[in-house]
Amino acid sequence: MRGVVTGMVGGPLLSVLGRLGVARGPWWRSGLAVVPLWPPARQRTVFAVAVALVGCASGAARVAGQTPLSFDRYRATVEPIFLVDRGGWGPGRAACVTCHAEQGTPLRLQRLRETAEGEVFWSEEDSRRNFRVVARLVTPGDPDGSRLLRKALARSAGGAALHVGGKFFQSQEDPEWRAMADWVAAADPVERALPPSLDFDFFRECVQRVFLDKRPGDVECVHCHESGSRGFARPIPEGRDFWNEEESERNFAAARRFVEPGQPMMSRLLTHPLAPAGGGDYFHGGPRRWATTDDPVWLMVAAGVRGETPECVVGRG
Repeated sequence: MRGVVTGMVGGPLLSVLGRLGVARGPWWRSGLAVVPLWPPARQRTVFAVAVALVGCASGAARVAGQTPLSFDRYRATVEPIFLVDRGGWGPGRAACVTCHAEQGTPLRLQRLRETAEGEVFWSEEDSRRNFRVVARLVTPGDPDGSRLLRKALARSAGGAALHVGGKFFQSQEDPEWRAMADWVAAADPVERALPPSLDFDFFRECVQRVFLDKRPGDVECVHCHESGSRGFARPIPEGRDFWNEEESERNFAAARRFVEPGQPMMSRLLTHPLAPAGGGDYFHGGPRRWATTDDPVWLMVAAGVRGETPECVVGRG
C-alpha cells in the first residue's frame, strides 16, 4: 500500500478517505507515504475505493475548479525574461536562451525564429512547447519551491547552490524574479507523481564503466571529468582499476546533477556526448560517444535514467 499512495498524499486522497469516514484513523507517515493502521482487510478495501475515486476524478491530479498555470500570463510576463540581453557572454551575462535553446538541460527551449528584419521571436506553438517544459520546473502555488526560480537566484536570497549560467537575481525583490514568482503563486497547488529513483548499484557497476570505455580516436570520459563541478569520474587511486564504494558514491552524487530522472533527452549526461544530428547538444568539450539514440550504450544509460535496471552492455569483454 505504501507504494500506491506515495505522491498522492493530501488533497484528493485524504478528501476521499474523509468521505469514507476513515480519515481520522491512526496513520503511519514516512516522507510522502501515508498508510492507515487499520485491520488489513479494511485497509485494502478502503484504499482500493479511495485510489480508484481519486484516479477517476482528478486525472492529472488537478481538482475541478483549481486555477492552473496560465499560458497567456506566461507568454506575456515570463517568457520575455528568457530573451533579456544581460550585457555579454558567460555566466550571469548571457541571455537565458543562449544556452537553453542549445543544451539538453531540463529547461530545453525552442530555437528562435527570425524575421526578414532580423528580429527574433517564438511562434505561439513554440511558446506552448516552451510552456510545457517550464511548467515541469515550477511548483504551482510555491515560488520558493520551484526549480526555475531558485536556479538563477543568489544563494544568499534562497537560491540553488549552483547554476552553470550564473546568478541573475540577487534578491527576491528583483522585478523579473517577482514576475515569475507571481505567475507561479497565482496557480493552485497540484499533486504530482514522483519521478523514478536512480539506481546507485546500476550506476556503480555499469554506468561508471562507460566513463572508462575507450573508443577508437577518442579519449575516455575520465580524462576530462576527473575534477571540478563536472567531476563525476574522479581519478582512480594508483594500484586499482576501478572505484571503490565511497568513490562511487561521490561520482554518483556529481553525475546525478546532469540527469533529469525519467527524462533521458533532458539529461546532459546523455545529450552532451550525443551527436547534434542525433538530437544531442550543439556543444560538448569532449568527443561525441554516440551518433544516434539507437546506440546500445546510450539506450542502456537512458533506461537507467528512466528508473529501469537494464543489462550492462559495456566493459564486460
